[in-house]
Amino acid sequence: MVYEGKRLVSCHCFFLLTAKFCWILTLMQRTYGQEYAHSIRLDGDIILGGLFPVHAKGDRGVPCGELKKEKGIHRLEAMLYAIDQINKDPDLLANITLGVRILDTCSRDTYALEQSLTFVQALIEKDGSDVKCANGDPPIFTKPDKISGVIGAAASSVSIMVANILRLFKIPQISYASTAPELSDNTRYDFFSRVVPPDSYQAQAMVDIVTALGWNYVSTLASEGNYGESGVEAFTQISREIGGVCIAQSLKIPREPRPGEFEKIIKRLLETPNARAVIMFANEDDIRRILEAAKKANQSGHFLWIGSDSWGSKISPVQHQEEIAEGAVTILPKRTSIDGFDRYFRSRTLANNRRNVWFAEFWEENFGCKLGSHGKRNSNIKKCTGLERIARDSAYEQEGKVQFVIDAVYSMAYALHNMHKDLCPGYIGLCPRMSTIDGKELLTYIRAVNFNGSAGTPVIFNENGDAPGRYDIFQYQITNKSTEYKIIGHWTNQLHLNMYIQTTTLTVSMSLSASVSLGMLYMPKVYIIIFHPEQNVQKRKRSFKAVVTAATMQSKLTQKGNDRPNGEVKTELCESLETNTSSTKTTYVSYSNQTN
Repeated sequence: MVYEGKRLVSCHCFFLLTAKFCWILTLMQRTYGQEYAHSIRLDGDIILGGLFPVHAKGDRGVPCGELKKEKGIHRLEAMLYAIDQINKDPDLLANITLGVRILDTCSRDTYALEQSLTFVQALIEKDGSDVKCANGDPPIFTKPDKISGVIGAAASSVSIMVANILRLFKIPQISYASTAPELSDNTRYDFFSRVVPPDSYQAQAMVDIVTALGWNYVSTLASEGNYGESGVEAFTQISREIGGVCIAQSLKIPREPRPGEFEKIIKRLLETPNARAVIMFANEDDIRRILEAAKKANQSGHFLWIGSDSWGSKISPVQHQEEIAEGAVTILPKRTSIDGFDRYFRSRTLANNRRNVWFAEFWEENFGCKLGSHGKRNSNIKKCTGLERIARDSAYEQEGKVQFVIDAVYSMAYALHNMHKDLCPGYIGLCPRMSTIDGKELLTYIRAVNFNGSAGTPVIFNENGDAPGRYDIFQYQITNKSTEYKIIGHWTNQLHLNMYIQTTTLTVSMSLSASVSLGMLYMPKVYIIIFHPEQNVQKRKRSFKAVVTAATMQSKLTQKGNDRPNGEVKTELCESLETNTSSTKTTYVSYSNQTN
């Protein structure tokens, strides 16, 4: 068999392989034929891998589905943009060129695993001593590119799967979007780092929001999988340690929901009517379908949603169900739009962007046209002229993780730069000591980087490879029939909210008297001193290890939930709160984007 490009030229050969790598090579053989045609490859002195969800999951056994214009194309173009900037910078990796090998994960962990085996090909030694070809000639091996580090992946489940392979071959990995607390475990994912904060910080921020609003009785809702379940586990454990917050129910959305599943979840949430606040660690599609089910149940104004960064400030989950989502408080890692990337991406055309093998498909999707007879769209659609322009002839808004992709690439570049200064002092280009880059040594340099990122904020990693937690707090508001996400505060180790009482819109409600509500909102410390002096003690500082443990441990609450449908959990304390109905006046609280 013969494979195109720089992959492998071989005959029908039979290898005697060690059992350790037999299964890996079997998977690699399945990807050889299609990998080169479905990847972006740029030559360089040092090659970095990239993993991006260019396509969604496919249906009915097909690995890849529809193109993801923003999460896929914007992000991979951000990596290419960063590589271009670094290669032009005379002060960063001077006389050393970075190249790339970018692969599509198709938003599926198993498919991403097969694709990522491309990154380890050069590190697997093939024993050719017992190789026999049909004509007696010796086989010809073309050595694959050596990947020094990997940028990605996006989904935590994909990063977890890939990290388990990369660590075997000591290839450092920096993610731009994976936030599962599980990845903070440095004993299992020691070659994994990320420029986004883990959800354990996010869970702490959400607990702080709930505490600031005085809610002591809430439900949680998680999408099945690493992101949702570990996020809720972290929230539950932290709220227990702090005290004062009771979890009425913990519900789980299955990976493959059956018809009527979301309506059933809303019905279950309504079984504890006093627990109106719902803490959500769910994916974008699940959020949308939960809101749809609440709308069908005519529950506008009942639920008080607290959404994680998967909700953030996205339009798609709330589209056509704005009234149900009104008042939702959501969280998002603090980020900034990168002007340089906007200029770069708007200038991309079919003529100047041939290096992106998926750009023609993006062009068709973005402009709603068809590229000649080989285009993927049906024949009834207009033909593309090639003169279309991004942002002029189509809507354009920079995808939210572009900043983090750029920071991830620069983290790898600065680590390589510092490594070169130490190992190759005064040497132009790569010296012999860096001709083969030691992954473990590179990891040490990655964890030590400290530079101002694309948003002007420091990019640093802790001992677990995690970035610090910096979040913006949003509220989804409706004013004069117009909707928007307003920034109502931020969280950096502690919560800062800008609040005022709004009487025209019923956004967030608390079953408290007006005087107590005002006192708690404007003078939380005074409220505690007067009404709960026993709580007027300094909170003990929680170690990061405790936060990670909280996110990954299987608590008794979770174990009980496994015995109930959808993972529902009720505790004795919560059950006592359910029967404690209040006849006090309801006060409605909202927030504005005021400046301090």
